Amino acid sequence: MSAARTPAPVLVIVGAGPRGTGLIERIAANAPALYGESRLDIHLVDPYPPGGGRIWRQDQSPLLWMNSMAEDVTMFTDETVEQEGPVRPGPSLDTWAAEVRAGRVRVDASDELLGEIKRLGGRDFPGRRLQSVYLRWVYEQSVAALPPGITVHEHRGSAVRVTGPRDGRQRVWLDGRPTPLLADLVVLTIGHLDADPDDGQRELTSFADRHRLVHLPPDFTADSDLSVLPAGEPVIVRGFGLAFIDLMVLLTEGRGGRYENGEYLPSGHEPVLYVGSRRGVPYHAKIGYALEGERPPLPRHFGPEAIDALLGGPEPADFRSDLWPLIVRELGHAHYHRLFTTHPERTAVDRSEFEEKYRAAEPGSPELDTLLAAAVPDPADRLDLDALDHPLEGVRHTSYDALQTELRDYITADLARRHDPAHSQDLAVFLGLLSVYGQLTRLGEVPGPWHGFFSYLASGPPGPRLRQLLALSRAGVVRFLGAGITVETDEERGVFRAGSATVPGEWIESRALVEARLPDPSPERTRSPLLRSLYEDGAAATANGLLSVDPADGRIRDRAGRPHPRRFALGPHTTGRAGGAFTRPRTGGPAFRQNDATARAALAFLHDRAGLSRTPVSS
Repeated sequence: MSAARTPAPVLVIVGAGPRGTGLIERIAANAPALYGESRLDIHLVDPYPPGGGRIWRQDQSPLLWMNSMAEDVTMFTDETVEQEGPVRPGPSLDTWAAEVRAGRVRVDASDELLGEIKRLGGRDFPGRRLQSVYLRWVYEQSVAALPPGITVHEHRGSAVRVTGPRDGRQRVWLDGRPTPLLADLVVLTIGHLDADPDDGQRELTSFADRHRLVHLPPDFTADSDLSVLPAGEPVIVRGFGLAFIDLMVLLTEGRGGRYENGEYLPSGHEPVLYVGSRRGVPYHAKIGYALEGERPPLPRHFGPEAIDALLGGPEPADFRSDLWPLIVRELGHAHYHRLFTTHPERTAVDRSEFEEKYRAAEPGSPELDTLLAAAVPDPADRLDLDALDHPLEGVRHTSYDALQTELRDYITADLARRHDPAHSQDLAVFLGLLSVYGQLTRLGEVPGPWHGFFSYLASGPPGPRLRQLLALSRAGVVRFLGAGITVETDEERGVFRAGSATVPGEWIESRALVEARLPDPSPERTRSPLLRSLYEDGAAATANGLLSVDPADGRIRDRAGRPHPRRFALGPHTTGRAGGAFTRPRTGGPAFRQNDATARAALAFLHDRAGLSRTPVSS
């Protein structure tokens, strides 16, 4: 009788969305050289279908879009990515759609979605359901590219706990399954997570319950029950980012309204949305043109040498005193390099002279102000990050009616500028923002203030969404509250009240309050039983509530700072979070670098632990 076959090593990946799919793509790319022809079982765990996962699943409203153009989305690496593994080229979303149209790529999709794919252009903003089809195709291609000895087993369910010693096999327990999956390594790629409300949100919910009001705490808008918001009634909305845009769409077009000739025709089923936030304005629109000519050389002032110096310092880097001056200098470099090379008629000194003096001047110093005033005559051509971050600073109105016109003018001007190549220094700053984010991931945790600033300036809504917002404002369906929003409860009247610093002394009353933002990460309040179990087992979380991981390869750290040899994590719930859900082609996305490093570390560990011989697979 022949001897029993030795079991293959096991890798469990929890989370089958874009990050889990990207990890499998990197395993397929690196396995031929690092793992040879040896066997490996990959168990992929997620209650949602592989590829899209929860956020990008097909089962959601067709009204919801991505906030990136099709030509700016890819799941494949290129030579700009700083990684040790090989580049395996693949199509961006728009190129993939063209291949589908030409019949060279076959996908399983409804006739409706196939029609959307065939109409998709590179500068269109795709629906999220269409992106789900692309992600499913990428997943299938990645699985097909794995060497013959590597097998993927899909588990449609939720992982609730990981147990096991640091030096032994891990046990991954699935909801409703009596026996665990035994794993040599575990990688968490579980994306954004739900969280229980904090004390302040619980108090608001309790107040709403006492007075029969509606309070929707932070949540994924696509998963919220918006039917509880009554037609024609005022609704206070706190938050003006992408979650608000989804809310706006679902409560207007989603209730039967439509746009004609740039104006909104209400259905009569919409509530009236009173929206405010800390800044009081929506995120800046996505830039609506492509970069022509010379790209700014990046990084220049905030690159590997600067990061190495910060990491070698005696104390952790402080965002405001250590990082922000370098970031300001880097973004200014991108801005003025583009201005001097592409729009030299709007400058007044020699470029090399300017660059020399710019390097020597401290950010925010009188010397820099003097240099910019002499070199760039028009103040509109100068980069003022503080003004960008606080556009309503010092603005005051005596009534909300007066504020509406000013906010519409602000949004109209922003749309015009973000679609005008004459201001292409804005696109250069966007590239600078991407470069800075990529460098910050090496520090171990991207600072919270930076992530918010980046999202506001670089990850805003499509231009067409802001044009819809203007139409809704003119129709009276959306009303602007301004900056520094304050929400109070009135026990005597049994209502929510909202005011702002922009219109002091004026208040809006409502029987409904919506928090238009994602839940803040929190080890104490996470609804993920899997993460709770990790924290109980000693995993470390930062002050911002993120799971602490080693920036080198994504290994989960314990509270003593030790990386776990058999547990990894990637994604927005970790200190290694990247700047966005997807990467633009040829921008060296840090998520690709992270995926590659984790895939290589996992393959090397599994190979060495199993005592395998490394016989490369010919490609």
